[in-house]
Amino acid sequence: MKKEMSKVYEPHEVENRIYDWWQEKGYFKPEVHAEGKPYTIVMPPPNITGQLHMGHAFDDTLQDVLIRYKRMQGYAALWVPGMDHASIATEVKVLDKIKKEEGKNKEEIGREAFLERAWDWAVFYRNRIREQVKKLGASCDWDRERFTMDEGCSHAVKETFVRLYEAGLIYKGSRIINWCPDCKTALSDAEVEYEEEHGHLWHIRYPLTDGSGSVVVATTRPETMLGDTGVAVNPNDERYTDIVGKTVTLPLVNKEIPIVADDYVDMTFGTGVVKMTPAHDPNDYEVGLRHNLEEINVMNEDGTMNELAGEKYAGMDRYACRKAVLADLENLGLLVKTEEHIHNVGHCYRCKTTVETMTSEQWFVKMKPLAEPAIAAVRQGETNFVPERFDKIYFNWMENIRDWCISRQLWWGHQIPAYTCNACGETIVSAQTPEVCPKCGHAHLTQDPNVLDTWFSSALWPFSTLGWPESTEDLAKFYPNDVLVTGYDIIFFWVARMIFMGIDTMGKPPFSDVYIHGLIRDAQGRKMSKSLGNGIDPLEVIDAYSADALRFAIITGNAAGGDIRWTQDKIESARNFLNKIWNAARFVLMYLDEDVETDLSKVNLETTDRWILSRMNTVIGEVSVNMDKYELGIAASKIYEFTWNEFCDWYIELVKVRLNGDDGDSKAAACATLVTVLTNILKMLHPVIPFITEEIYHYLPGAGEAMIIADWPKANDALYDEAAENKIGYLSEVIRALRKIRKEADVPNKKKAAVYIVSDNKARHELLSKESEILSRMGSVSEVLSINEADVKDDYTAAVVADSTVYIALDDLVDKAKEIARLTAEKKKIEGDLKRTGGKLANEKFLAGAPAAVVEKERKKHAENEQKLAQVLERLKHFGA
Repeated sequence: MKKEMSKVYEPHEVENRIYDWWQEKGYFKPEVHAEGKPYTIVMPPPNITGQLHMGHAFDDTLQDVLIRYKRMQGYAALWVPGMDHASIATEVKVLDKIKKEEGKNKEEIGREAFLERAWDWAVFYRNRIREQVKKLGASCDWDRERFTMDEGCSHAVKETFVRLYEAGLIYKGSRIINWCPDCKTALSDAEVEYEEEHGHLWHIRYPLTDGSGSVVVATTRPETMLGDTGVAVNPNDERYTDIVGKTVTLPLVNKEIPIVADDYVDMTFGTGVVKMTPAHDPNDYEVGLRHNLEEINVMNEDGTMNELAGEKYAGMDRYACRKAVLADLENLGLLVKTEEHIHNVGHCYRCKTTVETMTSEQWFVKMKPLAEPAIAAVRQGETNFVPERFDKIYFNWMENIRDWCISRQLWWGHQIPAYTCNACGETIVSAQTPEVCPKCGHAHLTQDPNVLDTWFSSALWPFSTLGWPESTEDLAKFYPNDVLVTGYDIIFFWVARMIFMGIDTMGKPPFSDVYIHGLIRDAQGRKMSKSLGNGIDPLEVIDAYSADALRFAIITGNAAGGDIRWTQDKIESARNFLNKIWNAARFVLMYLDEDVETDLSKVNLETTDRWILSRMNTVIGEVSVNMDKYELGIAASKIYEFTWNEFCDWYIELVKVRLNGDDGDSKAAACATLVTVLTNILKMLHPVIPFITEEIYHYLPGAGEAMIIADWPKANDALYDEAAENKIGYLSEVIRALRKIRKEADVPNKKKAAVYIVSDNKARHELLSKESEILSRMGSVSEVLSINEADVKDDYTAAVVADSTVYIALDDLVDKAKEIARLTAEKKKIEGDLKRTGGKLANEKFLAGAPAAVVEKERKKHAENEQKLAQVLERLKHFGA
């Protein structure tokens, strides 16, 4: 018995049911094509700090489109899901929760109790995020889900740390690092975000100790001068040749510090004299190493000044200390001048606090030996960035990389597998907890309390998720991964680190391609943020529209590496497209019997059938090429245009007469064509809008087991028919031209009119005469008449179509007096609108003060009205008014 589709598509009922069915049947597993070539994507793990945002929806939709496409091509397609413990971000969230609910801070609750609550948080948010990802339709293998702190990933982290330590690539030392006074932890260079800020440049006089004069230095951080241990000039600066080797007396501290010569100093900046604070500036640190300058850290971990800053300043907040130092310098007559200064200031990427640079004992990864093969892998094409331009960011980061600070003063994360013997001080690095010191045999060992940078475990993600360090079947089959899909904002955070860790650990890069996408911005092009209040919750969009609508709105218009703008029109357009597909499928199914012939070779195809099949064949070929080149937005747009404009608006309309006619052979050919084209449309759309396509597929006669594992359509040269495309292409252009003429003249469709054709091409006359029924129904044509150019009358309105001209006698259809009155009223209205928009656009205050989008909208409106007015004036001229 033939199943009937409901009149209205109900996405929420369909999407939940279909997703559960896919999971029950095991369709997300690579084993559905066990003998297929492996194809792997590992999901960039979302942080367990809340819920998904539009960035996650963008990222996951792109990945799902690729994995579904490859699955339909017969690959053993594996998409590994997972989540990240997000060390700093999660610890902050958990501590906020503890403070709010229990009124305790980190120290009061203790490490063990804190970790219990952190694990509870992790379980809750992992469950929540998993369900949210499922709502998007993500076809990842949930039985292979990983977490960066699960037992297997933790084992991989320890093994990697020990291996790199034993290879001399991990070391512990006192170096200059980035420090967040709020999070109270070290940060890697990648975790510092720089923003331009308006500040000041203070010029301070440092007296020469021998009384022969003074030098003036400039600084943006005067509070750090309390830790100065030298002053530097350029050795080529003739102004200061005679003072190199002398000393100055450090103001406020009254300490003698040396003047050194170093090429680092820019002779053109300020006075050409630079204060050296090796414990609080990375450049000063390097100069200090070269000149054996002392390192004096004058700050505490919370951003207050310590006892080394001096009794007066100890305990002050760094900014309060700055004010006090400046006031004291001014009282001493040593503050020469203050200048306005714009400079880049580093902020913690999580809490946005201004970062301090200071020397601290931390664990580091030696980067140069790891960076060199990772740079070569991209240069030699083993890993390719899509678009290619993003490799410049990668190279710039990798070629200028400093040793990676990997220790964090946190409790949530992978605790560093290093132990200190309480008896002899020996350091033991081991993946297993040692029982005794190998040097002295003492049993009292203390583990390093710090944890590893979140990105350390994330760097292992492409292979730790597949079972490394164990030799698993998944690791052998699915490493290297095929593509990494990620945003351009974490190329150096994550992508670079995965590449060098993959090469060092596995001997080959972790993926062949890196598909870089941009950001989803609001309609005005602004980044979505809480502060602007312009964020969009993808789950709310799904509730209001559907997951398919969200996915389609995300994919269409998207280009690799580019940002996309989110507008209400986009999501509504996507919903309308889903309804269009549903209604088209319902219409087609009305005419399909269960035993309908679907073999095209067994029916007598007509010109319209051969046309749509030829166009379908072309679209299949082009879309497949676009998908292979990661041009997903272009692919989706082509399917959309073909489905809406050619299949729904033209072919279905063209065959309605045949479907309702008495010619059985003609109807059979139309039905076979309809089911063939609709099936292939659904297959091409499935990776983008999987739910509705799966639902409709099961109503079609001859459907297979499931759309999700159906074969991706292939282009068939035998279906290409240039003659049919030319004929129907010409016919549709004639109909469009007639519709345009009638619309401009405001002639209702029910008023049919004769059409006159002038052409030297006999085939044009024959085609229009043969298809008079289609012209009548779709172009409101009463008859088609062939005439010569000499027979054209003055009141005919013309349209040139290919190598012919078609005419329609509008005067026979229009009441001249009424039409003149209507056009005159329209002219008056348009002129009023033009006066208003013209006034706005001539107003300098409006142009300067209104948002760019508003100004552009007014310009567009003005241009459209100018075009409308020209058309109205032309029509009035035609009527002699």
